[in-house]
Amino acid sequence: MISIAVSSQKGGVGKTTLSINLAHSFARAGVRTLLVDADPQGSVGLSLTRQSRLLTGFYDYLADPGIPLDRLVVPTRLETFSLVASGQASDYETGGGGVGAHLARVRGFLRSAAARGFDLCIIDTAAGLFGISGDVIASSDAVMIPQQAEPLGIRSAPKLLEGLNRLRVMNPRLRVLGVCLTMVQKELAESTEAAAALRQLLPPEMVFQTQIPRDGLFVRASARGLPVGVLEDGAGAQIVFDSLRAEVEAKLESKGGNPPTR
Repeated sequence: MISIAVSSQKGGVGKTTLSINLAHSFARAGVRTLLVDADPQGSVGLSLTRQSRLLTGFYDYLADPGIPLDRLVVPTRLETFSLVASGQASDYETGGGGVGAHLARVRGFLRSAAARGFDLCIIDTAAGLFGISGDVIASSDAVMIPQQAEPLGIRSAPKLLEGLNRLRVMNPRLRVLGVCLTMVQKELAESTEAAAALRQLLPPEMVFQTQIPRDGLFVRASARGLPVGVLEDGAGAQIVFDSLRAEVEAKLESKGGNPPTR
């Protein structure tokens, strides 16, 4: 199983939108995909199932690793796509003990997911590189960073990449797949200029070519509890995430690993 953490320095950058729709794209392609909500706010669960607050989930497992994975996994209408909500214990003290305090339990969770036959696990983390988010990244095979196309956020991207490199001490095999520009507004000069500035700031291989636009479709999809590609007029958005999926597969392969099998 390949595990990919989706991480950002701050909230509100489209991290959950990217996680949901990238996971759905992989599942549509036949990859047995598990999407894990490791953000205590429960954004994935709230976007896809209104009962998410009642579900046993990831943070419950961290509190009690004796909980079997079968109690956590929520199937969807797509046979290859399953979820794990953040859980009843999502107010768990995420910063307690610093990075490394929950490392063994996070790794145990991922081993259980692999043993259950999943090909890919995408984990939507809380913002920041500390606490359980740091432990998730330090347990994953790869990490990708969504970054909103706006001037202030772009300047913080190199610092986040430096922080990820420090986590490689705990996880030498961690592959930093790169930064994905989100909420891009082509009609707004400041947004396109910020996107161009990031591409100048970082090496080309560290920025995904695919950009996620700011689109009201994502709000509508969340309101209906669906990935955007399932909407009647979601075909264009689905193409964007299929393109991103192809880039992720190519990056995993080029970094000496294997893309998720189908």
